[in-house]
Amino acid sequence: MTALPPVLVIDDEVRSVEALERILEDDFDVKKATSAREAEAILADEAIQVVLCDQRMPDISGVDFLKGVRERWPDVVRMIISGYTDAEDIIQGINEAGIYQYVTKPWQPDSLTLTLKNASRLYKLQRENELLAVELRMSSTRAERVVATRRADLREHYAGDDGIVREKSSPMNDVCDRMRRVAPFDVSVMITGESGTGKELIARALHYKSLRWNKPFVVENCAALPDELLESELFGHKRGAFTGAVEDHIGLFQRADGGTVFLDEIGEVSPRLQAKLLRVLQEGEIRPVGGQKTRTINVRVIAATNRDLEAEVQAGRFREDLYYRLAPVTIHLPPLRERLLDIPPIARALIDKAQKQLGKCVKGLSPEAVACLKAYPWPGNVRELQNEIQHALIMGPQGGVIGAEHLSRRVQQAAAGPSPSKLDFAGVDLSLAGLEGTLRERIESVEAQILKESLIRHRWNKSRAAKELGLSRVGLRAKLERYGLEKIEALPLEPAKKRA
Repeated sequence: MTALPPVLVIDDEVRSVEALERILEDDFDVKKATSAREAEAILADEAIQVVLCDQRMPDISGVDFLKGVRERWPDVVRMIISGYTDAEDIIQGINEAGIYQYVTKPWQPDSLTLTLKNASRLYKLQRENELLAVELRMSSTRAERVVATRRADLREHYAGDDGIVREKSSPMNDVCDRMRRVAPFDVSVMITGESGTGKELIARALHYKSLRWNKPFVVENCAALPDELLESELFGHKRGAFTGAVEDHIGLFQRADGGTVFLDEIGEVSPRLQAKLLRVLQEGEIRPVGGQKTRTINVRVIAATNRDLEAEVQAGRFREDLYYRLAPVTIHLPPLRERLLDIPPIARALIDKAQKQLGKCVKGLSPEAVACLKAYPWPGNVRELQNEIQHALIMGPQGGVIGAEHLSRRVQQAAAGPSPSKLDFAGVDLSLAGLEGTLRERIESVEAQILKESLIRHRWNKSRAAKELGLSRVGLRAKLERYGLEKIEALPLEPAKKRA
């Protein structure tokens, strides 16, 4: 049975609304409102085609209300009904609110019904016209050709060096070798590692090296949405399944049919959704929220987490059967602090990318800057390094070399050594805990760290460093000679090279 066109009738007089409903209910799905606020709530929740609004209402005029409707819901056909035939009101309604029809009281039932039918037909024609315009801009054949070309480009990108920037002796070589071995086999893969280590990059490489490379690859961050929205995003929903579900929605599993679904932060999924995911993996079936029928799908699932899921299973927070379905093969990514050799090529690749985004060019990184980057522990891994490179590029000179002085303070301090200001709750300086020797030797070690950090920040400008530290230039020079601190000339590094 075809659904009736939904129309919204607005009038502050309840009897008028009920009279209109009796006339229109055989041909339309009539929604009623007696105030502007009530009408806006209905428009937000329902897919209304036509609004029939009274002109004279206590809180707002019909024309003013429909002006707002035009801005927020421009596709809705707007009509005014009034017992007053003021020419200025009619002109204002047409010009400002885009009124389709001005209906005068008393209205004739047959005439009003016909007018609303024409308005509903206009709404449908507008929607069809939009769809036709889209089809004219991109025919299905052309769209398929564009998508195929982009997928082929991505496959080529991941073919040579797996899309992972690294040195020849990088710890990532073992990771990439394991990834290449797993990719052709149609099994689920669990990728583990700290946040920002590049788990999604490995997932994409797995997809584009698999037999599903020419099918969709879709991504969902399971920690980014509450349970109800995540369930809708993954499995889809039917119209009316919940408040705001004004139309059917296709979920990611159905969109990725034939391809790969990447579920990031899988450890954040609730027990209820874990059960639904298990059915997908076991039976290859999904059922949209609010739907009665199941749909068969064919997808490969790649999951990622920064948690210890085995410990979560032991604690009863993650289903054991789902874990073994998701992790027949696991790939662990090392943190960036364990990939010191990879930091220079990654930094150069990030500079190349940031230069295109920001429209600013530099020659490269100085050896001092590289030393600072290697000394910093990078708790946020590659994602944090990317932010740091953007900061340095913005602060650095146009066409010049990014030096250590252009890096953020925390990275500069890492190159100088542990900060002597970090105390634990007991008042014990944690950064001094590993120092050995007499009291004088330990104090000298801390003093050398402070001198080095200040010189790096001031680009080895001794006058500025001396002023900051409250020393004379002669006194600073004596301390530098005493501690063997000499300036390293800032030279640009070679351009980034991809690993073949």
